Amino acid sequence: MAKIVAIVNQKGGVGKTTTCVNLTAALKEKGLKVLLCDFDPQANATSGMGVDKTLSQGIYDVLINGVETSKRVVSTRYGDVLPSCKGLAGAGIEMIGMEGREFLLRKALEPLSPSYDYIFIDCPPSLELLTLNGLCAADTVLVPVQGEYFALEGLSDLMNTIRIVRRSLNRKLELEGVLMTMFDSRTNLAMQVAEEVKRYFPGKVYATVIPRNVRLSEAPSHGKPITAYDRSSRGAEAYTAFAAEFLKAARRLISRKEGAYGIQETLRPGPRPRRPAG
Repeated sequence: MAKIVAIVNQKGGVGKTTTCVNLTAALKEKGLKVLLCDFDPQANATSGMGVDKTLSQGIYDVLINGVETSKRVVSTRYGDVLPSCKGLAGAGIEMIGMEGREFLLRKALEPLSPSYDYIFIDCPPSLELLTLNGLCAADTVLVPVQGEYFALEGLSDLMNTIRIVRRSLNRKLELEGVLMTMFDSRTNLAMQVAEEVKRYFPGKVYATVIPRNVRLSEAPSHGKPITAYDRSSRGAEAYTAFAAEFLKAARRLISRKEGAYGIQETLRPGPRPRRPAG
């Protein structure tokens, strides 16, 4: 059965989709069977995997029209994709009157689970019904955090949402880890943010950081993960290293008892990192 990981941050532009695409591709290169479920109406993960987002209703067709999930999966050289589309933007409203509306994505993914090692859900950058479906379907949550001033804003709300979901809808939900993205180690601010994040999530922040990298920004416009676009770039090296660390950490997470480093711990809203002088 697949391990299902929701990649979530309600703040946009933090590298959530970039992480989803490149982690999928990196694990595929390691011989694992991976499915990327694009649950963001912007459908950037779909196009980033080289799939034309205008040709299929994808996950929208599955949730709203009852199409068999396997019939909407698209195979690519970088991993399998369950595409998104613009129509998904209104799906939250259409789902409100449906029975078990929080569990529609879980039910859609269940038939696919035996065929994969990992299923990654690229959640929308908001805390609404689509994201709630992602959290209810997932075993764990991976949180990308940008190494900039506003990175910590909203993290407390996100963790409160996760705790509510864990308490009432998905008791198995765990925090997979926190990944620092768009990181510039030359700035004091980035280092301050990293220290704050480590303080909030002791033992859960990956050692690998994803740097700001032009080639990493260019890759999506070519419909390729960074390892296919420019394997020698810093971005490719970082995501390859992160994939290895992710697998190692995931194995540790499976072996430990529930709650040992769990997300049930209170995330205290601490002070924002101060802007460096000058």
